[in-house]
Amino acid sequence: MKVKRIVPNIATDDPAKAAAFYETIFGLDIIMDHGWLRTYSSGESMTVQLGVASEGGSGTLVPDLSIEVDDLDEVLERVHTANVPIDYGPVEEPWGVRRFFVRDPFGKIVNVLQHL
Repeated sequence: MKVKRIVPNIATDDPAKAAAFYETIFGLDIIMDHGWLRTYSSGESMTVQLGVASEGGSGTLVPDLSIEVDDLDEVLERVHTANVPIDYGPVEEPWGVRRFFVRDPFGKIVNVLQHL
């Protein structure tokens, strides 16, 4: 048996609120829309991973999601344009990533990172 996919599900009364954040900032596409559930994808093939942590590193809170990108500066520009407050960073961490934290429209902490 192999795990083929892990999908985090975020509870909300209004799934459409995700569009301004996940589509605009991260360029994700809706691949399934049932009205009560929207699923987003980049179209990239990804490794199945599940993180379990006692802290978020460097004394931060544990993020709800981590999104690795290939151009952190572009995402930072989109975050600034959308007036989304940054909770932490951007910072280069000793374990080889540059990252920052933002909150999505549902209050979830999103760790946005790029490997150095």
